Amino acid sequence: MAQRNAWLSPDSIVFRQKSECVLTTNRGSTAAINDRRFVELATSRYASRARENVTFGSSSFAADVSDARDVAAMVSSVEKELGPIDILVNNAGIAVLHSLEDITETDFDHTIAVNLKSAFLCTQAVWPGMRARRWGRIVNISSGAARGAGGFGVHYNASKAGMEGLTRGYAARLLSHGITVNAVAPSLIDTEMIASQRETIAATLPLKRLGTSEEVAAVVVMVVTNAYMTGQTVHVNGGRQFN
Repeated sequence: MAQRNAWLSPDSIVFRQKSECVLTTNRGSTAAINDRRFVELATSRYASRARENVTFGSSSFAADVSDARDVAAMVSSVEKELGPIDILVNNAGIAVLHSLEDITETDFDHTIAVNLKSAFLCTQAVWPGMRARRWGRIVNISSGAARGAGGFGVHYNASKAGMEGLTRGYAARLLSHGITVNAVAPSLIDTEMIASQRETIAATLPLKRLGTSEEVAAVVVMVVTNAYMTGQTVHVNGGRQFN
């Protein structure tokens, strides 16, 4: 695979673990990591990785990816420092538990803004450049909750189902320009999001364990390197559900 510049967006400590695996797979790649909360940690993590592999470079950029102005400014900074963006991985996400009785309009709007609007804004910011170069890869991180009941609430269901619709809509419109758009839908991955229930949840799964961020990253790599695949959602759920 030719050298490509990847924008790993956006701000999740879980995603830094996944993206580390993705980036070390393609030697010669350069990565921009957006992390609104943990920029210094992201920088130190990738600086360490870069020292291990001199052909791997990375930089971190702070932005609120649910804000159009922040996204535009960040894309401009990334392109000035690292060059054109060839690969975009949209991974911003929050998952706050709300029942039907206690969820508010503010809760719903905030979840949609972070989980779904961010993917729209980041994609809108980079696809014109990809079209000009006739090559691009966009991967949206969805969830099993897009098609199932999920465990966090209807706000989370809606945000992830919307992301899969966004994936198909962009895929249909960008394929002729050399750009593929796919989604990866992890379920029950061993992250901070479900750390307090790790053992209880693992016991209910066919494999009797949670998935790992590295296993999700491997699927992202597969999607990015497959030029014949677009508009698809790949589930990573350890056999918990078949689609």
